[in-house]
Amino acid sequence: MALFSGKSVKKITRKLGDSANELFNRSLDKHVSLAVTGLSQSGKTAFITSVVNQLINEGSGQPLAFFDVVHQGRFIGAKRVRQKHLHIPRFDYEAAMANLSSEEPMWPDATRSISELRLAMRYYPNEGMLKYATDMATVYLDITDYPGEWLLDLPMLELDFQQWSEQMKELLFAEPRYQLSQEFLQKLEQLDPFAPVDEKVLAALSAEYTQLLHKFRYQLGMSVIQPGRFILPGEHEGAPILQFVPFVHFEQLDMAKYRSADQDSMIGMLRARYLEYRERIVRRFYKKHFARFDRQIILIDTLTPLNNGSDAFNDLQHAISLIMESFSYGQSSLLSRLFSPKIDKLMFAATKADHITADQHSRLLSLLEQVVHKAKKTLSFDAIKMKSLAIASVKTTEQGKSEYQGQQLSVVKGKRADTGQVITLYPGAVPTKLPDANNWPDKGFNFIAFKPITAADEHIALAHIRLDQVLQFLLGDKLK
Repeated sequence: MALFSGKSVKKITRKLGDSANELFNRSLDKHVSLAVTGLSQSGKTAFITSVVNQLINEGSGQPLAFFDVVHQGRFIGAKRVRQKHLHIPRFDYEAAMANLSSEEPMWPDATRSISELRLAMRYYPNEGMLKYATDMATVYLDITDYPGEWLLDLPMLELDFQQWSEQMKELLFAEPRYQLSQEFLQKLEQLDPFAPVDEKVLAALSAEYTQLLHKFRYQLGMSVIQPGRFILPGEHEGAPILQFVPFVHFEQLDMAKYRSADQDSMIGMLRARYLEYRERIVRRFYKKHFARFDRQIILIDTLTPLNNGSDAFNDLQHAISLIMESFSYGQSSLLSRLFSPKIDKLMFAATKADHITADQHSRLLSLLEQVVHKAKKTLSFDAIKMKSLAIASVKTTEQGKSEYQGQQLSVVKGKRADTGQVITLYPGAVPTKLPDANNWPDKGFNFIAFKPITAADEHIALAHIRLDQVLQFLLGDKLK
C-alpha cells in the first residue's frame, strides 16, 4: 500500500520547492520583508498603495530620481505575485486605487486588520556574483500591514492582570483622560469583585470602556490605547475574549482571596479573560508575524497631535517607544537572515508633508526627531541603520506664493478633508522645538487635513514627496 498518492507527492514536492526557493532567495539576499508600522491615521494604507503604484508604474509620472536602480537605468519592472502566507488576507491595492481614481477621489479605507502582499522586482545587477551569473535578477518584497494599535498590546505580554490594571489606573486617573473617565471609574468603584460573575454586567462595562478608549484616541488625540483590539477588533469583534476591563482598586482587595478566586467570580473572570487575551491574541500575533521582518518603516503623524495639545504629543512619544520595544533589532548577517532575521534598517517618516509648505519640511523633520529621540537613543547601541524623512505618500496639495500686507508668503492649495472645499492658505509654522505645556500657543495649532484634489490615473505613478528616498534607503542595497 502506497504511503502517499500521486497528488500528495506533487503537493509535498511543490511545498519543498517553494521552501527551497525561499531559502535560496534569502541566501542571495534577494528577499525583503518590510513591516509598515504606524498608529491609525498615520497613512499606512496610502503609503503601501503608493509604494506598489510607484514600482508597478515606474517610468510614467513623477520619476524616482533618488532610487539608484532607477536612476542608473537598471530597473526592469515590478509586478504583484502570489503572496507567501495564503491564510492572511490580501492587501486590497485595487480598492485603494479605485478610491484614489474615482471621479470624487477619496482616501483608501483605513487599516482594520492584518494583510500582506508580495512584489517581484526585476533588475539588471551590477555588483556581486549575480552580475556574472545572470543577466537579470529578481528581488521579492513582502509588505505586511496591520493596525499600529495592535502593537501597543505587546507590552502586556510581560504583565499579569494586576500589573496591567495598575498601569491603566495610572492613565485613567491622569489628565486629560480623567475628565472623561470619572463616570466609568465610579462604576468600577461599585463593582463587587467577589460577587458571582454576571456576563451582562461585564459586557456593559467592557462596552463602556471601549467607548472611553475611542474618545481617548479620536476626541483627545491620545495614542497609548490598551487593549488595542478593543477599538480595532478585527476578526474578534463581539467575542467574549474582548469583554474585560482593568480593576483599579487592588489596594482594597484581600489578596489571598484574589489569588484563589475562580472564574465564577467577577474578578476571577476579569483575570481569566485578560490572560486569554494576552496569550491567545497578543502572543499568537507576535509569534506569527514578527519573526521574519528585515526592514521597518514607522509612519508618524506629528501634525495632528500638535493640534490636540502637549498631552497628545507627549502620549505619541510614549506610544512610539512602546511600539519599538516589541521589535527585534540588530545587524543581519547571512546566517541570521536565513534562520533568525533581525531588522537592520529602520526609517522614521513624518507623514503629511504636503499639508505644509516646503520651507517648513526641515521643521517637521526636527519635530519628528524629538518624537523618536528616546527610542533612537536606546537603539543607537545596536548595529542598525536609521534614517528620518518628511514624506507624503500621495501628494494632495499644490505649492504657491501669495501676497499678504506687501509680503510674499508660501501657501498651499488643496481640498479640505472635512468640507471638500478647495482652499488656498498659509498653513502656519511648524515649531522647531515643542513648547512645554505652560507655553503652548494661546490659539494652539490648526494644521488643516486635506483629501486628494484630483483623480489619479491607475497607469501613472502617483505624485509624492520623497518616496524615492524611502525606497532607496529600505531597498537600494538589495537591488545592486
